[in-house]
Amino acid sequence: MTRIHDLPAHRLATLIRSRELSPVEVAEHYLERIRRLDARYGAYITVVEESALEQARNAQKRTMSDTPDQLPPLLGVPLPIKDLDTLAGVRVTFGSRVYSDLVAPADSAMVAQLREAGAVFLGKTNTPEFGATCYTENDIAPPSRNPWDTTRSPGGSSGGAAAAVAAGLAPAAQASDGGGSIRIPASVCGLFGLKPTRGRISGGPDRADLNGLSTAGPITRSVLDAALMLDAMAVNLPGDLYTAPPLPPGQTFADHARREPGKLHIGRYADTGSTGIAVHPDVLAAYEEATQLLLDLGHEVEEIDNPGETAFGGAFADDFQHLWSAVASATPIDPAREGELTPIYQWLRERARTTPVPAYVGASARLQRGTRAMLTATARFDAVLSPTLAQPPAEIGHFNSCGPEEEFRRMTEFTPFTSLYNVSGQPSVNVPLHWSPSGLPIGTMLTGRMGGEGTLLSLSAQLERAQPWAHRVPAGWED
Repeated sequence: MTRIHDLPAHRLATLIRSRELSPVEVAEHYLERIRRLDARYGAYITVVEESALEQARNAQKRTMSDTPDQLPPLLGVPLPIKDLDTLAGVRVTFGSRVYSDLVAPADSAMVAQLREAGAVFLGKTNTPEFGATCYTENDIAPPSRNPWDTTRSPGGSSGGAAAAVAAGLAPAAQASDGGGSIRIPASVCGLFGLKPTRGRISGGPDRADLNGLSTAGPITRSVLDAALMLDAMAVNLPGDLYTAPPLPPGQTFADHARREPGKLHIGRYADTGSTGIAVHPDVLAAYEEATQLLLDLGHEVEEIDNPGETAFGGAFADDFQHLWSAVASATPIDPAREGELTPIYQWLRERARTTPVPAYVGASARLQRGTRAMLTATARFDAVLSPTLAQPPAEIGHFNSCGPEEEFRRMTEFTPFTSLYNVSGQPSVNVPLHWSPSGLPIGTMLTGRMGGEGTLLSLSAQLERAQPWAHRVPAGWED
């Protein structure tokens, strides 16, 4: 028997529009699962039951009064918002004790877009402090846990979002990605995750663009769900430093997810260059499986050198650390409360304070020059295939058990592939095609040209049809 949480978001939207399911019934189903199961997974920091049910009742009134073609695309579909983004009237903690009592006065621009599209907001998902780490453990909530193995992390910084979707506590989730924070948890939780092109989704009105590393995006079980969410989330505001190339008039990302990609030219690499970071055999098996599937589907796949190593000359990791520390230093913190920050966040801020301005500017300049070289060198490819991560899902406590400097080193060894495309701004997805012999999800990453989300969605949907993954669910799914 199919239950509500078995259905992808696009199917829920269709059934609500046709009045076969009521938004209230859907919201109550997810809220009941959250009440009963989330202590196991730590997916949510805040749940807004009363507000969600009120939104669902309003959505239900619309389904009864409006004709289907007048209804917004996500009407009645429950979605959580990551606790780095503002949801009007709901506390926004940023995963930090310093902001644990802050209530957001307004929606962010992206959340307002989802609200206009008809989404029902279930609450706020767990995140590490200010989204700074690739795991989701903070000082204000229990750690988020991977539904495939609750002794392991669901990744970060969108770990709560991924845990919610993987455990059936939400049909899809809003997330964000500044160094891999959508693709990392999507990989370790067996989900599809999309980091859009830089400038596709405004961070406004409150979040500064800074160096353009971070963007919002979706984590979903199906490719079409991600496309529908991207259509709803895409927005630009006056004053945005970056804007993405728009789709041609009349086209949507959902259109791309429904069409065949044609024969594509795809580059592939799995080495980590001068970092010498080892790639786990299970990860390499997933990478080879994805390669073979692409070949079987008729695509041309070409071996290439690590494009970041070639373009950045081995300086990428050090220069990226300068940017990551600088972002941490920009967070407004009362000096009297600095000591309440997690050790890794204090360490990042101190690194920024002791980095001379010329060193930061030099790092930024080298990264921009390298990006120009890399985009030019890879322009002939429709997509580039690589591992998403270098290792399988890590155990809870693996990263933060031995001091900030060692923690940062371990995070770098876990995630040597993702941050390159935050620097370049290219769209990048995790595709969940592989599970290890021990039953752990191992994702593979595809990265497109600037503005090329449509191609990535078409290709990912083709892979999904050829080797479906949504039927694979963790044991707790049946509870």
